[in-house]
Amino acid sequence: MASTSGLVLGSLSFPPSTRSSLSITTGSIARRALWHKKRKLQSLEHNWNHSYKFIHGGSTPHKPKTRNFLMKATSEPFDTQTIWKSTKDILHTVQKFTISYYLITVIMCISSTSVLAVENLSDISPKFFIGLFKFIIPIIFMHWYTVGINQLVDVEIDKINKPYRPLVSGKISYKTGVIISISCLFMGFGLGWITKSKPLLWCLVMYFVAMTGYSINLPLLRWKKFTIPTLLSTVPPMLIANNIAPFLHMKIYVLEKTTIFPRSIVFTIVVMSFYYLVIMLFKDIPDIEGDTAAGLQNLSIRLGPKRVFWLCVLLLEMGYGIAIIMGATSSFLWSKIVTVIAHGIMALIFWYRANSVDLKSKDASQSFYMFIFKLLCVENILILLVR
Repeated sequence: MASTSGLVLGSLSFPPSTRSSLSITTGSIARRALWHKKRKLQSLEHNWNHSYKFIHGGSTPHKPKTRNFLMKATSEPFDTQTIWKSTKDILHTVQKFTISYYLITVIMCISSTSVLAVENLSDISPKFFIGLFKFIIPIIFMHWYTVGINQLVDVEIDKINKPYRPLVSGKISYKTGVIISISCLFMGFGLGWITKSKPLLWCLVMYFVAMTGYSINLPLLRWKKFTIPTLLSTVPPMLIANNIAPFLHMKIYVLEKTTIFPRSIVFTIVVMSFYYLVIMLFKDIPDIEGDTAAGLQNLSIRLGPKRVFWLCVLLLEMGYGIAIIMGATSSFLWSKIVTVIAHGIMALIFWYRANSVDLKSKDASQSFYMFIFKLLCVENILILLVR
């Protein structure tokens, strides 16, 4: 073949002019493809960055701001365990400050005595429960006031006897304790005034005067220094606040009926008097060390803890004996059987437990003191069956 055609058989070749034109064309095509590829990558990057901003907020992840943000988010996690632990500590502190075991018995005493005011099943109505609620809440606030004022005055004694209490341990400041106590006092009187129940108002006034005089260190006050003033300023107020006043409140204010003292309320007043007397005498036995350092002259210091311990045991056994006699004279056979047997069993258990107490151990004495409160809770159930 002639070479003028620009083609050689067996190999494909182009003339110089054609090769130049072709290289320009293919180069343009390659550049355009590269440009489109680059634009596509830029578009994808832009879309990804935009999506990241929309989901996570702030700037893109390759900038320092995001790294700081992520570091901060991971270094300060939302720790639910820490929050739960703090809440438990607060509740535990409040429990220690308010002495919840005594408060439980107060609520049980008020509730069971209020039921004794009921004459017919029709009296158990929403009105009854609302009236009970109106009595319990002011008494709870007054109880918190008396507990608070006692701890505020007895800080030095509690450093020896009860170093775990919030004021002594530092979990509650002295100023906070004052604020809590005064606030509870005003809440108690305020709610009592709103209720307009005369038995409740008189109960609050009497309880405030007696328990303040018992605790506060002023001339002619601080009645807890001596045994007789202690018993006179605590046992009658406890009996009135926990039993007599709630009965009258339900009869006069809530049910609006004539005040008649049935056999059950007489039984309650007599038996509960022994319980309150024993509680107020026994409470000084575990605290004898701090009370001696503070110069108090209660019965445990004068006679010794052993004599006071057995005096308390004999007094409560005497109370059980009276309960058995009053139960045996009941005209209802089922009430007679339950009252006699139940109090006989309680007397035996109490005597057996008393003989196993190590009086040299403060923990053993405190445990037996708490056992008396458990018996008091059982008694609040038994008085509902007395007829």
